[in-house]
Amino acid sequence: MDLAQIKAILSITVFTVAEQPITLGGLLLIPFIVYIGMLLTKWGVKLLTNSLTTHKTDPNIIHLLQRVFYVIAILILLVTTLDLINVPITAFAFLSGAIAIGFGFGAQNIINNFISGWILMWEQPIKIGDFLEVENAKGVVEKINTRSTRIRRVDGVHLLIPNSKLLENTVVNWTLRDNLVRTSISVGVAYGSRARKVADLILEATLAQKDVLREPMPVVVFEDFGESALIFYVNFWINSTGETGLRVTRSNIRFTLDELFEKNNIVISFPQRDVHIDGALTIINRQEV
Repeated sequence: MDLAQIKAILSITVFTVAEQPITLGGLLLIPFIVYIGMLLTKWGVKLLTNSLTTHKTDPNIIHLLQRVFYVIAILILLVTTLDLINVPITAFAFLSGAIAIGFGFGAQNIINNFISGWILMWEQPIKIGDFLEVENAKGVVEKINTRSTRIRRVDGVHLLIPNSKLLENTVVNWTLRDNLVRTSISVGVAYGSRARKVADLILEATLAQKDVLREPMPVVVFEDFGESALIFYVNFWINSTGETGLRVTRSNIRFTLDELFEKNNIVISFPQRDVHIDGALTIINRQEV
């Protein structure tokens, strides 16, 4: 088969669109164009990512630019492909309108999540690396996609949450503006303990932790005279990106408190009851018959 025959075969009209013939060669050219276009797109995204990473750009900005680059590249690829096979874009005006109407009714949730995803990436109320509390689940945001957001829970399980839920429902973002979190612990000591001494030891145990901030200063409160204990609270701030940091710091303070109380002969209280019996006890002997 010579070159002329190959050209003749490739020039065969398969169908027409808006009076423009679509040849066999044009159809065979589409996969090649798409393949080359996707390779160039991936190469461009990789180059953009490496360049921004080198300049220590915010990962959320990198993620947004990647999505924008992908959308623009796909649109350019689509227009280029149609132009190379001589298909006018106006030929799809009516068809695209009908498809858009049908798609809009049938895929409202998908469109809603898609638009919500772009809002999340543009406004950034939730960013990659944020610690969220949503629908009784707590975790770190790993990736914001156009349809859903991937969150890694504190137990290692991944959650895929639709983007619209993150905008329409109440979401607790522990790290929206900063990583500062206030927490507290309580302890009860036995009656007879010196209250001022107990307060000083609690403050000492709290400040002994490197994660506890000195500004604002921790505050020790003598909360109440309990039923069987003197109740103390200490409120303090730490710089933490999640709940684990809070729990570890509270645990370390309790360990230190236990040691300090033991050295200073201060007893941590426990529930006690005094039983008083009035009158004389009468012992009744029952003899079996």
